[in-house]
Amino acid sequence: MPNLVRIAPGALIIGKPLPWTVYDADGNVLLTQGYVIQTDVQLEQLFERGLFYPRRSDAPEPEPEPEEDIRPRNPFSDYPELLRTLEVTLQSVQNQSPDAQRRVIGLANLVVRCCREAPDPCLALVHLYSVEPTAYEQTLFYAIICYFTAQQLGMDDKRVLVLLGAALTANLALLPILDKLNQSRRRLSDDQRAIIRKHPILSVAALERAGIDNRLLLKIVSQHHEQPDGSGYPEGLSGRDILPEARMLALAERYTAMITRRAYRDRFSITQARSELAEASHGLHDRSIHDALLKAITAYPPGSLVRLANGEVAVVTHRASGLQGTQAQAIMSPTGNRYIGAFRRDCSRPEYEIQQVEVPEMLPSMDYGQLWSFDRH
Repeated sequence: MPNLVRIAPGALIIGKPLPWTVYDADGNVLLTQGYVIQTDVQLEQLFERGLFYPRRSDAPEPEPEPEEDIRPRNPFSDYPELLRTLEVTLQSVQNQSPDAQRRVIGLANLVVRCCREAPDPCLALVHLYSVEPTAYEQTLFYAIICYFTAQQLGMDDKRVLVLLGAALTANLALLPILDKLNQSRRRLSDDQRAIIRKHPILSVAALERAGIDNRLLLKIVSQHHEQPDGSGYPEGLSGRDILPEARMLALAERYTAMITRRAYRDRFSITQARSELAEASHGLHDRSIHDALLKAITAYPPGSLVRLANGEVAVVTHRASGLQGTQAQAIMSPTGNRYIGAFRRDCSRPEYEIQQVEVPEMLPSMDYGQLWSFDRH
């Protein structure tokens, strides 16, 4: 296990849940993953006292996960390492490392395992950390959403793996400027617009230089900004000339963008984002991909805050399945007081029926491991 290191300025953001647990110098837990920093004073105290297990570019490169690793997946504790592995994987592509293709496939396999073994917590990651995600977080979210859309469509496992490999690498050429673009209030410069329009082709070129030769993966990357009506880029393809996988990735990117806060706009509520996607599907010859994404995520996806019929605020933990309705954990009383702990609610019962999605200015702090009943160890 790596040594604890000090938190670097800029690594944490007010209003965004902690991506990892923070410790003091003696290794005692100060704040659990999911705690939301509320003020500048809290932020300064964390920079002064807080330590964490690193996910940094100067830390030793993680080895690809061995095939015999059969540990059960906990997406919340896996989250920092998934992001670290994504960073190292994309660096290996940029550096044309001989193991680049193996790393991309290995990471895609790991995301598939996480989504298959812990589907609702994986979807929760997308919605809990969508406040102001980094470029790497957004990339991971695209892959997760693509997985669930593909599962809804009954796509075979090999093709799903290629789709996720494409989702994880499609924006390779944008990574150096993506965070800056998201944080900027200024209009795009001509150079920035040119990079954006060229990035599918630039990403394909980088993948090919690194020895990644899967033709389907490269085609998905090259087409993921084409539009059915021909208004997309870089080739202006339309209709059935666009791969279904490319459309799935485009839709995953669009959904993530809508629920993400940007410097120039507030984020959409999940309800608004779903409405936008449903409206965008009108007039399409094939609405199956839009329908699959909306059905997979559901109206109240895991990680979303909701108001219940009894007035409580709860976080959705599990989508409805079979005879079981949507499951949630109540974290706030009808009068707005925060509960000590949380209370499980079956939203199929009339008193706990979901009334609406809540979009607070700042997410409340939550202990994700506790809410989703994961053992801390």
